[in-house]
Amino acid sequence: MQLKRVAEANLPTPWGDFLIVGFIEKNTGHNHIALIYGNIFNSSSVLARVHSECLTGDALFSLRCDCGFQLESALSYIAQEKNGVLLYHRQEGRNIGLINKIRAYKLQDKGADTVEANHKLGFAADERDFTVCADMFKLLGVQKVRLLTNNPKKVDILTKAGINIIERVPLIVGRNPKNAHYLDTKEKKMGHLLKFY
Repeated sequence: MQLKRVAEANLPTPWGDFLIVGFIEKNTGHNHIALIYGNIFNSSSVLARVHSECLTGDALFSLRCDCGFQLESALSYIAQEKNGVLLYHRQEGRNIGLINKIRAYKLQDKGADTVEANHKLGFAADERDFTVCADMFKLLGVQKVRLLTNNPKKVDILTKAGINIIERVPLIVGRNPKNAHYLDTKEKKMGHLLKFY
């Protein structure tokens, strides 16, 4: 187990009252959080979102990506369900960090797509470690997950890490003229499923 659960408190939001739970990685000191709505312990399955940190989209309302739209929609869907959990996975910019993400943006401004920009900076297309999220689910006692994601690789990684994902629930939101090329690249080069059919 890479993590330990260290703190929790109530967190009122526009979608309802969540419980915020804090985790620390034992080896690095990095921290992550979970937002829990309702009683996830009495459910046969839990609607869940693994949301990777995106300061620009989540907090600064960037239209370059769909992250902020996905975050808001996921919290809304979980609240409507009256039961669920959102893991906020603090690996910014697919785990290249905020400053490198800004550098990647500059390369995208010059014509590179999101994958090419990462490669030019010496990174893989996706550097995230989702096994941390599997540990978060386990520490929360979540047994069966209906995962809000468009990324089948995320489903595969979490399944291999011991999480029982019984359904992938699409989360296709936020497409706009500023992020259309980005989303097309995620679909064509990273295997994301961004069509409803």
